[in-house]
Amino acid sequence: MYLQHFGLTHAPLGKELTEPWDDGALATLAQRFDWLLKSPGVGLLTGEPGVGKTAALRKLTRALNPHRYLVLYQAETDFGRVDLYRGLARALGVEPSHRRAQLWRDIKQRVHELADGKQMTPIWIVDEAQNLPAEFFRDFPAFLNFAFDSRDLLSVWLVGHPNLAATLERTPYAALASRIQARVALRPIVERERFAQLVAHGLKSAGCPHTLLSDSGMEILRQACKGLPRQAGRILCTAMRLAVPKGLNHLPDELLQQAITELQ
Repeated sequence: MYLQHFGLTHAPLGKELTEPWDDGALATLAQRFDWLLKSPGVGLLTGEPGVGKTAALRKLTRALNPHRYLVLYQAETDFGRVDLYRGLARALGVEPSHRRAQLWRDIKQRVHELADGKQMTPIWIVDEAQNLPAEFFRDFPAFLNFAFDSRDLLSVWLVGHPNLAATLERTPYAALASRIQARVALRPIVERERFAQLVAHGLKSAGCPHTLLSDSGMEILRQACKGLPRQAGRILCTAMRLAVPKGLNHLPDELLQQAITELQ
């Protein structure tokens, strides 16, 4: 209802946004991502929930040649390590064994087949990686050992909260930390001008060429969402829903405050 009322094609700053706003802040991620395409290895992407980590990777992977790269996305991480490898096996088209040793062999054989037979590189994106079990962090370096550790055939991005980086600095996970070739941390968009540009981009991409907020409303939104695009989008959508029965075509400050209160 609110989309039609405001003439929008989709929720601003929502999952349907195909081009995340970027004023250059994502350039480092794009560069590091390209590094791991050309020289497969492990990358670490961290940031607060809602900062846009998954959206940024979704944009980067969408542009890849499907004949050269096989993108495997996994977000169900709060399970045992065998379950994680079984999920990877299924994504690769391998019937997963119940025995971890055989499971590893089958996955590695499939990765070798893709690399040598089809010249394809799998890219495994593990989201919510802060929930991975400790056993996974400890034995993952051994899993990445291909051909006496002489070949790198699989690119992996571990994506998670900022505390993931601190976790991997612990002594038990030194082997994995030493394999991380790219580290990127995305920050909330807290600067006033940059935040206003973010919101304007989200509205314009959804079909609204003008802002719906006053300057004071933009500041209310910025402070409430703490610079996180996902939270800003939730507040905007809630405020627009509240505006519909009132017949409003803009979002007054008091309406934003009401939306913020409802989401608390």
